[in-house]
Amino acid sequence: MKGNSRLRRLARFGSVAVLALLLAACAGQYPNTTFEPHSDLGRAIDFLWDRLLLLGTIVFVLVEAALLFVVFRYRRRPGNDVKPPQTHGNALLEVIWTLIPAFVLLFIAVPTVRTTFNTQAKVAAGALEIEVIGHQWWWEFRYPEFGITTANEIYLPTGRTVNFKLTSVDVIHSFWAPQLGGKRDVMANRTNYIWLTPDSTLQPSVWNGFCAEYCGASHARMRFRVFTVKPDQFASWVAGQQRPGIVGSAPVSPGAGAPPAGASPASVTGAATATMASNGAPGYTFPQNVPEFDYARPNGAIPDGLTFTKGLTGNAGRGQRVYSSAACIGCHAIAGNPMSVGVVGPNLTHFGSRSTIGAGSFPNTPAYLALWIKNSRAMKPGVLMPTLGKNEYDPHLKTRVTTGGLDDQQIADIVAYLMVLK
Repeated sequence: MKGNSRLRRLARFGSVAVLALLLAACAGQYPNTTFEPHSDLGRAIDFLWDRLLLLGTIVFVLVEAALLFVVFRYRRRPGNDVKPPQTHGNALLEVIWTLIPAFVLLFIAVPTVRTTFNTQAKVAAGALEIEVIGHQWWWEFRYPEFGITTANEIYLPTGRTVNFKLTSVDVIHSFWAPQLGGKRDVMANRTNYIWLTPDSTLQPSVWNGFCAEYCGASHARMRFRVFTVKPDQFASWVAGQQRPGIVGSAPVSPGAGAPPAGASPASVTGAATATMASNGAPGYTFPQNVPEFDYARPNGAIPDGLTFTKGLTGNAGRGQRVYSSAACIGCHAIAGNPMSVGVVGPNLTHFGSRSTIGAGSFPNTPAYLALWIKNSRAMKPGVLMPTLGKNEYDPHLKTRVTTGGLDDQQIADIVAYLMVLK
């Protein structure tokens, strides 16, 4: 009786646990799931997973059923103290339990090897090539077919195969967009490749991308966005990216509505997007502030003590002059600005059309950009970009910036310049 009562209690606890797991699995959205692939590569990996899970489940059920049968069939019973006969080896049984695992492994090996060869095969002719270069801690993307270089954002045409050529300038990284395909290591001493074809039926969408190999202090903030768009939208985006950055004259006020320390990015996103849209941008740009894609919005918090003067209005023309005489030109390139030809940091030619800054850490708005320029090292530990704000404390150098530092008005002007680069 005591045993039956214990079994009933275990059954109740087990039922509650299973119900909780089912409810958790059905709740909410999972934008980074690998179980809803949207490319041929993703489906190949998903099919292999499903096949191995099925075979593993069958083996588990059979083994557990046999185990339970033996446990209950041959358990010790009251009044039966007769010892069973001792068996010293059984050749037939040993052959059977050797052949069965070998047979199971064969069923596992065949689809695994086939999927491995299919996903490692040479990419088909006519694929769009994108060179992916990993940096601590941001991503550089080059489209050699079109002469385009951008950072932390990839535009892909649906229905066309894309071949990613992966290298690193420093440590090992790993390139991964969960809903599009498998991840692949990014190394300095080896070029790896991974190719996939976004589904032609996809509507314009945005997907999260990550570095999946620990690479240092800001590994978790080494993100990117993948925008899958229709072929005509991609062609329009390419045409816009091939032009030099357009410098407008609309003023930008980075201090207005600046996020307080620890604030959510949503507090300033709407106003900043309106400012950007009013300036216009050549070529297609994926729309921002679409509720359907809230999962792709950055959620970085502003460090305590980092503030910006409210009420300042930046001037793009003046900002171009300040930028072109500051340390910025030693690291960044801007097509159309002959002074800015650096290659250490991200290419800024069409910076104003991007959705995030700091490799997906913060939204690309005037308020956040001003704070980033002022003290990027406080906002993202370990970055190479120096602290530029006058009297700001540099957490790496352990000193305050005095000589050569930029005041808030100069930063506001640089922000205005960068935000109108379309």
